[in-house]
Amino acid sequence: MSDKVDLKKDYKSLYTAKQGVCVLVEVPQLSYLMLDGAGDPNAAPFAKAVEALYGVAYSIKFARKKKGLGPDYAVMPLEGLWSVAGGNFSWDAPKSSWRWTLMIAQPSFVSVADASEAVCALECKQGEAALLSLVRLEDFAEGPCAQTLHVGPYAGERPTVEALLAFARGQGYVPSGRHHEIYLNDPRRAAPAKLKTILRTPVRRA
Repeated sequence: MSDKVDLKKDYKSLYTAKQGVCVLVEVPQLSYLMLDGAGDPNAAPFAKAVEALYGVAYSIKFARKKKGLGPDYAVMPLEGLWSVAGGNFSWDAPKSSWRWTLMIAQPSFVSVADASEAVCALECKQGEAALLSLVRLEDFAEGPCAQTLHVGPYAGERPTVEALLAFARGQGYVPSGRHHEIYLNDPRRAAPAKLKTILRTPVRRA
């Protein structure tokens, strides 16, 4: 039996969803690598941020393994929190006003020291000091949320999000936080029609 840690299995209800089915979930405090940014997700800065975040995530994993520290673990999928300048996320807002926080969940035994060491190692290796220095390890507790699965291109998410919000209202809840997306597959390797994205919104009682 493998002792490899896989948070997708440990928190199965948070990282699995069915298309057309909306559910309520409780998201506990978890640890994430985070990197904030702004602007069009189709532009170069977003792609560079994704690359930087994954670089740190894998650097931590391999450094810990090399040192024999703790169990091995699976690197989690990319996640994103979305809003616009000065308010909640809106599909109608220009992409230049979009604000995002990219995240990758980490096992509880990954430390701030692990993250700092990984950032320093990558800065020396890649020279992307300005961007890498913005990566941080932070605890984040989302609490009660509504979520569902969207299958298809990211640009087609709006009807799925609207259905999710309608479900939440029907259960007596209203949105109370940033729009959250979990990217279950790699857009560089999957056709747009086959992209799978968990859509989540924090909620509170109306």
